[in-house]
Amino acid sequence: MLADLTAVELVDGYRAQTFSPVEVTEAVLARIDAREPELHALYAYDAASAREDAKASEARWHAGEPAGPLDGVPLTLKENIASRGVPVPLGTAATTLTPAVSDAPAAARVRESGAVLLAKTTMPDYGMLTSGLSSFHAASRNPWDLTRTPGGSSAGAASAAAAGYGPLHVGTDIGGSIRLPAGWCGLVGLKPSFGRVPVDPPFLGRVAGPLTRTVADTALLMSVLSLPDARDHLSLPASTIDWLSLDSSVRGLRIGLHLDPGVGLPVNPAIADAVTSAARLLESAGAVVEPVAPFLTREHLDGLDTFWRVRAWSDLAALPENRRARVLPYIAEWAVAGASVSGVDTYRGFAAIDAISAATLRATDSYDLVLSPTCPVPPPAAEAPSPTNDPARPFEHIAFTVPYNMSGQPAVSVNCGYTPESLPIGLQIAGRRFADLSVLRAAAAFEQLRGEQRPWPVS
Repeated sequence: MLADLTAVELVDGYRAQTFSPVEVTEAVLARIDAREPELHALYAYDAASAREDAKASEARWHAGEPAGPLDGVPLTLKENIASRGVPVPLGTAATTLTPAVSDAPAAARVRESGAVLLAKTTMPDYGMLTSGLSSFHAASRNPWDLTRTPGGSSAGAASAAAAGYGPLHVGTDIGGSIRLPAGWCGLVGLKPSFGRVPVDPPFLGRVAGPLTRTVADTALLMSVLSLPDARDHLSLPASTIDWLSLDSSVRGLRIGLHLDPGVGLPVNPAIADAVTSAARLLESAGAVVEPVAPFLTREHLDGLDTFWRVRAWSDLAALPENRRARVLPYIAEWAVAGASVSGVDTYRGFAAIDAISAATLRATDSYDLVLSPTCPVPPPAAEAPSPTNDPARPFEHIAFTVPYNMSGQPAVSVNCGYTPESLPIGLQIAGRRFADLSVLRAAAAFEQLRGEQRPWPVS
């Protein structure tokens, strides 16, 4: 079906005039209309605007003058990525709905490339949950099992990608918010190197990146998202990366296998087995696989939690009381603990960012790549705010993902199997700083080794 073709296949088809952006967009809109009433993946869905974008793209292709690599490809943006004329609620009913005056960098780049923007995608309050639970949006659901969460905070993006709302979806990630939902929805989810994709406003550890069904589509989207934008003063210098050159061997690579993060939830046995089997596949292809010792500590995770609570409370404290009362109760309870933190303890929490970065770089320095579970547990219920459901222990599930946000290293989640309940299992592949292409090449190699996957949950 046209709605399930990859972005690479769509561009090839447009070039050959096998089908048109209008036909593809209509197929995707039909999929959305069929699935959205139960998935709740979208915000600001605008079918009329998408049809206009598709007609303009069709004219460009007929003239032999596509605007860029994504011309005519249906795409969504996470709702915290500003797009002109659309309010940015940040997943919470506490936000005043003021239309954005301009596109954020990711929105600007995909528009310039001619992508067909379908909608924004849903997220939890302030992006601080591994869940689609929100005080503003209806709770998004996992297409593999509607009783489960798709993960978060790029919740709607993952749900949309797995259900076939077009091939390309852009999320954001500050502790695992691209990779965790990618893992729980069977997707490819890339957290690029910090600064590789310009964002506005920038913040330590925060990145924007793709959620797609294939590594090649992630690479295609990165070729556009990684273009420079002066608004991000923390972004990396512009560089020439041949994103689509994915053919590569893992032979001779030294790969670490990291099954115990040192803190947080224990790894589910089925997940540990699937990740270990993935490592053996890469080993059979010539990689050298060695165990990685735990390197994240209780002090690291608790310090980061303290700093993030203070940061959240600083935002909530600035709100009028009537708006603050609209915040999701779980998030409000978590954030209010930041009100009583001393200046010294706030600084110590902030210092955990550097401590985690240093520990991660030391532990992974001798490896070309490090494999781990994306998340230690399967997705909880759609109504659950987090795997622990405890605002006193909110981050026990991010011990494999958050280290690479703090260290700035690239990391991708790719499907490596299924639980006994037929839910996807994410394999995280992390690389050296700035080695985004190496990470994608390894993911592409694994994609070929792992064999045929189960059908996508499109109906």
